[in-house]
Amino acid sequence: MQSKTFHISVCICTYKRPKLLINLLKKLQNQKTDGLFTYSIVIADNDKQQSAKNSVERFQKNSKIAIDYHCEPEQNIALARNKAVRNAHGDFIAFIDDDEFPLQDWLLNLVKTLLLYNADGIRGPVKPFFEKDPPNWIIKGKFFERESYPTGHVLTWRQGRTGNLLLRKTIFDDPDNMFDPAFGSGAEDQDFFRRTQKKGYVFIYCNEAIAYEIVPPVRWKRIFMLKRALLRGKVALKHPDFGSIDIIKSLAAIFIYFVTLPFLLIGGQHIFMKYLIKLFDHAGKCFAFLGITLIKEKYVTD
Repeated sequence: MQSKTFHISVCICTYKRPKLLINLLKKLQNQKTDGLFTYSIVIADNDKQQSAKNSVERFQKNSKIAIDYHCEPEQNIALARNKAVRNAHGDFIAFIDDDEFPLQDWLLNLVKTLLLYNADGIRGPVKPFFEKDPPNWIIKGKFFERESYPTGHVLTWRQGRTGNLLLRKTIFDDPDNMFDPAFGSGAEDQDFFRRTQKKGYVFIYCNEAIAYEIVPPVRWKRIFMLKRALLRGKVALKHPDFGSIDIIKSLAAIFIYFVTLPFLLIGGQHIFMKYLIKLFDHAGKCFAFLGITLIKEKYVTD
């Protein structure tokens, strides 16, 4: 283990969710460090009205940890992440979403794993935290459970996320490694991982660095889930390896799902919704390919 004391800039991008942001800031006040590092917080408000500013300023007065507030007025998650990165001054940059909160040893486990594997970045699990008990079909369908891996697993770019992530700051010494504003509606994280992994950067999974995502009831509404699926489909077209063959596959998938959905309902709502969401994912790709925009905002109804 290295003896140097590092500094971590914890970067948070937020949009019109000041209550959730303050909840996260409270959880970040007492992170264990074991003397390995110090840390501070950088907030990038992606609302031109600066809806989080007053809440952050009030919290700053009694915060144990230094907090820097910045605003990215153009609503674009990639630009917001870049704003946070440019104002981060640590040896490492940690990303966590404004609707998440970490365990007390979150940063410590990320740092220890990064140093152990000499990796360029470490990603941890994000588990759902339901504000109220969800319908049983949500639990059975595992709609808000994300894939997990053993600690030490080398991530592919498709497994990359920024909701719970620690990166070496030096990655961004190359300006080409910044987040691409073309992915302003989402998937900017997977695009980042795709480009940097091609350059040889290595990212590892740490199963002990746990963060929780707050899941309010609005998110398990069917219409919300289907809107998100349409948006994912739209964003998929921006990847450079997406081609006409993918559209053909999506058209075939739409037909198959449409025909089989009535029969899948026999298996339960969780199975029906799982494949209806897949249908909407593929439909989003096809609509976007035709130049038809159905979903314009990333922050749909939440």
